Amino acid sequence: MSTAVSAPACAPSVDGDPRPSLPLPVLGLDVRVPLASGGEVPYAALDYAASAPALQRVWDDVAAYAPYYGSVHRGAGYLSQLSTELFENSRRTVAEFLGCRPDDQVVFTRSTTDSLNLLAGALPAGTRVFVFESEHHAALLPWARRAAAGETAVTWLDAPRSPEQAVDALERALAAREPYGPALVCVTGASNVTGEVWPVRELAAAAHAHGARIVLDAAQLVPHRAVDITALDVDWIAFSGHKLYAPFGAGVLAGRADWLREAEPYLAGGGATRSVTRDAAGAPAVEWFDTAARHEAGSPNVIGAHAVASACRALTEAGFERLAAREEGLLGRLRGGLAGVPGVRVLSLFGEDAPRVGVLSFVVEGWNSSDFAAALSAEYGIGVRDGLFCAHPLVRGLLAEGNAVRVSFGAGTPDEHIERFVRAVGELVRR
Repeated sequence: MSTAVSAPACAPSVDGDPRPSLPLPVLGLDVRVPLASGGEVPYAALDYAASAPALQRVWDDVAAYAPYYGSVHRGAGYLSQLSTELFENSRRTVAEFLGCRPDDQVVFTRSTTDSLNLLAGALPAGTRVFVFESEHHAALLPWARRAAAGETAVTWLDAPRSPEQAVDALERALAAREPYGPALVCVTGASNVTGEVWPVRELAAAAHAHGARIVLDAAQLVPHRAVDITALDVDWIAFSGHKLYAPFGAGVLAGRADWLREAEPYLAGGGATRSVTRDAAGAPAVEWFDTAARHEAGSPNVIGAHAVASACRALTEAGFERLAAREEGLLGRLRGGLAGVPGVRVLSLFGEDAPRVGVLSFVVEGWNSSDFAAALSAEYGIGVRDGLFCAHPLVRGLLAEGNAVRVSFGAGTPDEHIERFVRAVGELVRR
């Protein structure tokens, strides 16, 4: 049965529409927002690190499939069979996108947070988790519940000030652990605060040298760079669709099957069960699947999975080298522009020369960051994020007090949005 569905590659262009010049057009580029001074401007979405706009292609693929929507793994009818095939094809597409090994499992979840909580529940009893305090809360906190119950333990590592220091700190912590038992390292691929790229391959080598496993929080890395689970030699990868230009609330946990196969199902219910009978005492006796379905109880989010797969295909076909080169150009213009504005300080762990993705946080002398972000929106139609970015220990370690402003962008960002942002920052500071 074929699951091929198609729709126009992109919406018709309008006068002044910047989409034709973009490698991957996104929705919302023609949305106009009101200004406090009167009039309207096209909205500049520069908060990709929170949720990236949907790719036009993803939206079209979902719209083309929508009339064929049916139950997954549960029906004999044509639409149910087609939806099931689409769902499983989406799993295979994600596996190819991540360079998964033959025995790896791809589990569809709701988000990165959901993925890492699922993995936390699958840890063998006695596992010690090593995590840098500079992680996003999604990677920092899931391990705490089982640690509080005495089933696992957590070692927080200080935020490193260089990639080399990160590897050295991890090696020393792993070498010192007692008793020697299961261990898991959780590390980000790119910081959601500074945008700096972490030395994942080196950290994975250190973890494996000391008998530990490693999970990569790729939420901020996978929209910007090719991420290959085999090449990086990590055990698991977690990411969210909504940061990968794919709405509808789907995420992914991909990697080694053994701990997932041996763990209690993440949720108990239909879809995760191979067989349910009654034992001699009349209680349910359950045989659970040992495939990815074990942790996907309930009706799956086939729209979300299809959207993630569509985004994976679009990014692959566009070419990460091409996308990264364009992003580097935009990042250079952004950093160069901010460097020329007095009183602006860009936050960094690893220094100015560290590789970054399109995420940058800063503070402005004399400005409250929330007021600054509000002024960008009200006066220039620019959407950014202000606060602690769900990475409180990291930001509080970089700032003596207060919050920061974060600007983030990606494949769907027009040049004009970066230029407008730099101009707006300069005007607000000079004023």
